[in-house]
Amino acid sequence: MGKWEPKPVELSVQTEQPTPAWLPKPVIHIPEAEAKDPSEMKPYTETIPDTDVKFDMVPIPGGKFLMGSPSTEKNRNEDEGPQIEVEIEPFWMGKCEVTWAEYELWSMKLDRTRRDAAHRQKGTQPSEREVLADAIAVPTNPYQDMSNNMGKEGYPAICMTQLAAKMYCKWLSAKTGRYYRLPTEAEWEYACRAGTTTAYSFGDDPAKLDEYAWYLDNSDDKYHRVGRKKPNPWGLHDMHGNVAEWVLDQYVPDFYKQFVGRMVKNPLSPGVQEYGRVVRGGSWDDEAPMLRSAARRYSVKDWKKQDPQIPQSIWYLTDAWFVGFRVVRPLRVPTPEEAKKYELDDSQLAELRDYMEAQAGKM
Repeated sequence: MGKWEPKPVELSVQTEQPTPAWLPKPVIHIPEAEAKDPSEMKPYTETIPDTDVKFDMVPIPGGKFLMGSPSTEKNRNEDEGPQIEVEIEPFWMGKCEVTWAEYELWSMKLDRTRRDAAHRQKGTQPSEREVLADAIAVPTNPYQDMSNNMGKEGYPAICMTQLAAKMYCKWLSAKTGRYYRLPTEAEWEYACRAGTTTAYSFGDDPAKLDEYAWYLDNSDDKYHRVGRKKPNPWGLHDMHGNVAEWVLDQYVPDFYKQFVGRMVKNPLSPGVQEYGRVVRGGSWDDEAPMLRSAARRYSVKDWKKQDPQIPQSIWYLTDAWFVGFRVVRPLRVPTPEEAKKYELDDSQLAELRDYMEAQAGKM
């Protein structure tokens, strides 16, 4: 018998956009993950196929809320208003931020080790699901320790671009057969508030932050393992602090103004350029006001200040040791056409094409 090798996947396939219509059926049956309507939604634990890695998902009920902060809120910024009425459809959200154990299965191809060993032993080839997951582009190996020596086991993954976070979600969707993506800015704030209208999900007094968040005053200048602080009323940990979290939106300072006087459903500010992508929640490196439920922040070029590459990486943010993300899974799976607005936008597709062409040229 000759040496076993997996069948190659065409490089061009990696620039395609996986959509729900392409996804195979879930490979692991999880009864709690199945719901036909909001009343059936339950917490569930996802196991990433071919690995022992698991993560918890929490149901977020649909509803309406006031997005942004009132003019009377202490330490508010102008870009948090005016407040608008927003309706959100139900979804599940990661109980915690995505950890290195989850993220590096994709970014370092660690999920393939056990799987390929099993195929080698049996003399079989990867399934359609496995080929689809393998076809998602992955980063080149990092040129430095992206954890900044702060630890990895149990800690949130950091230093990825929004593009990389989106690609991880595509891979996770293909891998599990369940549709995952980044949250919109509106979904994120809705989940963070968890039915509250105060500056933080636990009230207005930042003196209580130590119970709920890692931030500048208690972090010892580093991030911490996920889920060690109290959750918000809907059971989500670290929505305030630890690491700031990518959302789908492009930052527009006065984005809310266009919706004044009317209720808007599932708003999204589509991506148009590399920088000015929104992160939410504040981080271990931020003061208390940045951790407020309505506080907004966005990416800047300095987040790649130490990147020595020319052109700079589309995957890594060398100086954003405070940025990570968590995933959501909508109850209503979007159509392929609807899903496009949650995937790579035109500017990111151009970045990815340039990267893939450069990689192909090195072969």
